[in-house]
Order: sequence, then C-alpha cells, then structure tokens
Amino acid sequence: MIYRFRVILDNDTEEDIFRDLEIRESDSMEDLHNIITQSFGFDGMEMASFYVSDEEWNQGEEIAMFDVSEGLNQVKIMSNTRINDLVHEASTRLIYVYDFLNMWTFFVELAEIVEEAESTDYPNLMFVKGQVPDEAPIKTFEAETDDDFNEFDDDYDVDDYSDLDFDENWN
Repeated sequence: MIYRFRVILDNDTEEDIFRDLEIRESDSMEDLHNIITQSFGFDGMEMASFYVSDEEWNQGEEIAMFDVSEGLNQVKIMSNTRINDLVHEASTRLIYVYDFLNMWTFFVELAEIVEEAESTDYPNLMFVKGQVPDEAPIKTFEAETDDDFNEFDDDYDVDDYSDLDFDENWN
C-alpha cells in the first residue's frame, strides 16, 4: 500500500507551505526523512527526529536518526523503523524536526492510503505549495499565566539570612 502524506511547515506567515508526497508503507522512517528534506530543499545533513503525535499535535515518542542515548534508554532509529509500524489508520500524525539548531518543525499527517500505481516511482512528490523561507520561523511561546505575574516581585530580601535555618559562615 501507498501512504499519502501532507507535510506542513509550522510557520507564522500568511502563506501555507506544504508538500504532498507518496511513499510505500513498508519503507523506513529514514526514507520518509529523505523525501521530506529533498522536497523542502534541504541538504539532509542536519540531525532530525520524528515524534509520534496525537490529534492535538502533542509530541510523543521520538524516532531519531542515530541512537545517542549511550544505552540508557532504547530509542527507535529511523533506518530500523518502518513507516507502518508508527503510522496507520488509528495513528495518523507525526511531528518532524529538522536541524536542531534552527528547529525547522513540520506537521506530518497521513491523508490517505491507496493502492500502488504501476507507472509511479516511489517515493513520489505529488504537490508543492509555498516557498520555504531562508530562515526557520521563530517560535513564540506564550505563557498561560496571569500577565501581571513577575517572578521577582515579592517581599523576600535575598540579603536577609535571619529567617534561614543555617549558619551563613559555615565554611
């Protein structure tokens, strides 16, 4: 079977930037990584990871290019993980992060599963919309707290040791 994915660049611009692509369900996550980087014009030389995601795009289990965990935790590796091991009708979303210094972030969603066409080479880039900006979009994170909150706005005097239960000259 062939998986059709829409890969959307997470950006704050008005223009939608995405690629529609096809790939065999039995191909590796590394194959998916390669077609994504090629279709967006990256050289593919930077570190990248996929993350299993839920319907709200929450980041889950990591599928990395290389295991850098030093044996502490087992990490799934792209080259050893088949696409259909992670993506199927019940689990259709992934987050893809390319170049951890610039944090190019993409939402990858399974659009449909179709029969393989005899005259098509896979993986296949089906559709391109939008130009990739020169720099990765800057992420803005908004706190879900009161706007008047100030972590330094309290009545605590950092030079007053009288209420502390230790000898300030302990050395």
